[in-house]
Amino acid sequence: MAKTIVTQYTDDIDGSKAQGTVRFTYNGAAYEIDLSAKNAKAFEKALDPYISVARKVRAGKATRRARDVRSANRNLAEVRAWAQENGYTVADRGRIPSAVIEAFERQH
Repeated sequence: MAKTIVTQYTDDIDGSKAQGTVRFTYNGAAYEIDLSAKNAKAFEKALDPYISVARKVRAGKATRRARDVRSANRNLAEVRAWAQENGYTVADRGRIPSAVIEAFERQH
């Protein structure tokens, strides 16, 4: 039996059909947001004055270093215990979702 799976993205701002996912990094944290063409253009327009005068850095180098430092400074068992106590669903082993880690870091 053949299957066709269709994934539709919804704009995180206004709920319309999203054109795609926009990824960006700010203050060492990586983000992504699904945006329609209209909202993607507004996002780019808002950032343009800053990007036009900013310096480019090699992709991934600074972000990876910041992530490695954050990982080294936390006890993952403590993060899992906190997440379970606070209503997050996390597995006993494996990767902890970044949203859970960010919530943990905001609380501590």
